[in-house]
Amino acid sequence: HRLIRTLSVYQASGKKFSSFLYQEPKVRNFEPIFICLEMQRPFLYNRINKRVDKMMNKGLLMEAKELYEHRHLTPLQTVGYTELFDFFDGKHSLPEAIELIKRNSRRYAKRQMTWFRRMEKNTSKGNNYKFTQLFGYKGPN
Repeated sequence: HRLIRTLSVYQASGKKFSSFLYQEPKVRNFEPIFICLEMQRPFLYNRINKRVDKMMNKGLLMEAKELYEHRHLTPLQTVGYTELFDFFDGKHSLPEAIELIKRNSRRYAKRQMTWFRRMEKNTSKGNNYKFTQLFGYKGPN
């Protein structure tokens, strides 16, 4: 999806996707609200594992094979593709690659949670809310 998004931005604007990443932020007349969706870590990790299995069943392996010749492109150096490219290169078996995708996806999710906690501490106005604070949702039991 990232590659398609990058190409569509380039096609629509004629500019590299990265050119939009390093612009001075616009002054806005509002303060953003960050909402963090949380769930218990074992439940989250189980969902990630199931999602990876579903992606594999829906054709991630074939998609990676079709993109293999372009593996040097930055948008393809992401969780999922990297592990499968290594499998194609003989560095891992397919089951090992799948387990690495799951592990690296869990690590990515953990980094996202860490980022949000850091944002929560560094926001002066406290405009950060947990989903449970806004809607009273306690998550699955």
